[in-house]
Amino acid sequence: MKCLRRFNEILTLKNAHHKDGRHLLPSDLSIIKNASLIYNQDSIIWIGPDDELPTHLSEYQITTDQVTDCSGKVLTPELVDSHTHLVFGGDRSFEYAMRLNGESYESIAMAGGGIKFTASETNQNSRHELFKLGAERIRKMKSLGVGTIEIKSGYALNFDKELELSQIIHDLKTTFAPNIQILRTYMAAHAIPLEFKSSYDYVKEVVLPLLDILADESLIDFVDVFHEQNYFSSEDVRAIFERAHRRQLKVRMHADELNDNGGAALALEYSALSADHLLKINHQHINHFKTSSTVATLLPGTGLFLGKDKAPGRMLLDAGAKVAIASDFNPGSCHCDNLLLLASLAAPMYSMNQAELWASITLNAAHSLGLNDQGALVEGLKPRFTIFNAPSINHLTYHWGVNFAQ
Repeated sequence: MKCLRRFNEILTLKNAHHKDGRHLLPSDLSIIKNASLIYNQDSIIWIGPDDELPTHLSEYQITTDQVTDCSGKVLTPELVDSHTHLVFGGDRSFEYAMRLNGESYESIAMAGGGIKFTASETNQNSRHELFKLGAERIRKMKSLGVGTIEIKSGYALNFDKELELSQIIHDLKTTFAPNIQILRTYMAAHAIPLEFKSSYDYVKEVVLPLLDILADESLIDFVDVFHEQNYFSSEDVRAIFERAHRRQLKVRMHADELNDNGGAALALEYSALSADHLLKINHQHINHFKTSSTVATLLPGTGLFLGKDKAPGRMLLDAGAKVAIASDFNPGSCHCDNLLLLASLAAPMYSMNQAELWASITLNAAHSLGLNDQGALVEGLKPRFTIFNAPSINHLTYHWGVNFAQ
């Protein structure tokens, strides 16, 4: 049993939790000032104003050495980055310069850049090198306040190396647990290798057989697909998702990023945990999120990096969708690992209030990973939180890019 005392503020998101992360008002931050917390390894035991704490200290027989003074700090639910591609080799800074000079993401990919370039670089890296790179990136994210990270495979595009990437992500999960919580997503359906005539051939010969092997070995948590023109079709998605469901694996989806492909509707049809990107979502599909558990995950850094239009975040929020924000940290379309910075930039873009902003990177982000036992600081939930050396949460989102995480 441990006790953290005298925080300037504890952002609990208690009301947001009760409202399932939807239709949030600023008051749903549920902030407690001059607040304290009692917790054990598994759950939050008590949370409230510090002047109500002494009785609880004696009740739980907490000794002096189990108490930490946190004056001058704030406590929030743990930051959750629910969409990353952080295991890769190589560098694509030259592509960003090309885009600034007028080339499109699609034209660069057609010329041999993009995902296929990273795949070539990744295949040249050893398992040890890729693990080391992944570990360095995870430590950096942790230093910025993120404690739960989803990691996707998909930068090898051949059977043996994609197997290795999933094994590396599993090794990272084991290495950093329980301090950092890692979720493993299988995404071999990220691009179509040049040696395959069609997406169907690649799905049949690599994606599905490898999915079965990884499921048998319990090496993955989720399955994801890049549903997009010139990448993977609706028929591909159905084949992969049907196999994932038979293997009792939850699914996620890259949907409606570059074109309106009906991806959101397809994700909802399969009860995907999350439909991500949604820059080009058909507005007729937005209202369907109101009654769905599928989280609408927005990746604002990617739109900024690629110079694309922003996703209709305000429309999704007003429709009652559960909206999350993630970094989409990757080598080509968003080489930024600072989740709180991206959320702070995105809030005015999407006209988000503070409760919507904070829920998007804690509560709703956790739910997009099936982690319904975290994301708010409420008695009975897991004690996963982030401590910031700042006088208030207002301070955190006002100082863009400044790291206050402890």
